[in-house]
Amino acid sequence: MSFEPDLVPFVVRRPAAPEPTATNTATRRAGSADFGQLHSLFADPAVTDIFVNGGREVWADRGGGLERQPTLGFIESELREFAVRLVALGGRHIDESNPCVDTRIHDGIRVHAVLPPISPQGTLLSIRIPHQRPLSLGDLESAGFFDDVPAVVIRKLVAARQNLLITGAGGSGKTTLLSALLGEAAVTERIIAIEDVSELRVQHPHFVSLEARQANLEGAGGLGLARLLREALRMRPDRLVLGECRGAEIRELLGALNTGHDGGGGTLHANSLADVPARLEALGALADLGPTAIARQAVSAIGSVLHLERRGGVRRLVRVGTFELDERGRLLVVESR
Repeated sequence: MSFEPDLVPFVVRRPAAPEPTATNTATRRAGSADFGQLHSLFADPAVTDIFVNGGREVWADRGGGLERQPTLGFIESELREFAVRLVALGGRHIDESNPCVDTRIHDGIRVHAVLPPISPQGTLLSIRIPHQRPLSLGDLESAGFFDDVPAVVIRKLVAARQNLLITGAGGSGKTTLLSALLGEAAVTERIIAIEDVSELRVQHPHFVSLEARQANLEGAGGLGLARLLREALRMRPDRLVLGECRGAEIRELLGALNTGHDGGGGTLHANSLADVPARLEALGALADLGPTAIARQAVSAIGSVLHLERRGGVRRLVRVGTFELDERGRLLVVESR
């Protein structure tokens, strides 16, 4: 695949980010009562992430990097109580015997909490707030997301039903891009997504998702990503998506994408395009797949790798590559030009 300039007329436009609708803003503000002292941040439509590091440090990200909020703070006992209450809103329980919990509350707000003594400086909260209106590829293009790789190239990959692996560091926009890409699928297609914690927000008339469930305190009732992938195959997906590849479920995903399921894919944490093969080999080892086996599976299953970076607070698609086998049968990525 090549990026031919005569095929991709591209004009960079940078209007202001789309304003949330009055209905969405009202909904977000109505739920802010659950966030106590953080309600002003939660009600701010520009805030995407909130972090509380012990009682006296509150940080927020409005899209340009983390900013400390010096007027906000807790005493430790209040913060712990607040964390317990947020976790309970997601139907989970946190205490000394279960001090680290990840859950989802309201309309896709992700809350991760850690209690002392696991966190010596005090209770830790990480809150990720999704956009009230899912962003389209057009929105991302207007914001400069495709300055390095034209959006028309990515639209062609979606239309051709290539299986795509979106990679990047935490907070680089992987889930946002995946949601926007799925929104480009034909309305006649059925999309099924499997996620550890539901975060994908897709503007599509036939999008359904399955969310993993952790075991209870007795160790029963857990449903992992690998099991949910197998269940999804029985639901006749036209596009099958794994929100994030993080363990042995990579075997089920690559197996499914190698058996006629096109137009799907997932996301993977990786610091660079060159690091992706090593990350996949590590995940393959968790699934008892050797380097050669994971390489052959990946080359056959994944059409393109899209790598994202966050530079100066701006998220961008910076590289596109394809998988190939080297002379030893190991996996490598060749950057598309």
